[in-house]
Amino acid sequence: MDKLFGIDGSELIVPTHSVLEMITRGSLMYLALFLILRFVMRRQAGSIGIADILVIVVIADAAQNGFAREYRSITEGVLLVLTIVFWDFVIDWLGYRYSYLGRLLERPPVPIVQNGKVLRRNMRQEYVTDDELKSFLRRAGVDSVGDVKSAYIESDGEISVVKKHP
Repeated sequence: MDKLFGIDGSELIVPTHSVLEMITRGSLMYLALFLILRFVMRRQAGSIGIADILVIVVIADAAQNGFAREYRSITEGVLLVLTIVFWDFVIDWLGYRYSYLGRLLERPPVPIVQNGKVLRRNMRQEYVTDDELKSFLRRAGVDSVGDVKSAYIESDGEISVVKKHP
């Protein structure tokens, strides 16, 4: 009966591992995942499909043991989450504060239409199909590629469209 309602206060609050080790683990794993996701995986045409979600879940599951060794206390879990949030904030702040670093951290826009002409090489490089491009153009209120001054795949994967002026 004690197992059902008993709470071990020290196990709940007191970390079972070194706080410095947890911060180091969280920092190294976050930075490693950031670099992998930033430079190895590429965003595609502004949408997240089921395969993308699956990859993220698998990465999170695979990285879990690198983040912490089976922590038991709430303190450890909260500290690990705060470490990850801290690094996310620091990287965003550094990218904002130092423009050269921001350019390194954010992918530059990739042109896929220039003066009504589709840039096939860039579309292949970004894995954008003609149907996807046409879909984005329709959402932007454009009937034909010839009516487009320029279109870019932005760093967030969305396609921005600038219409030609009549």
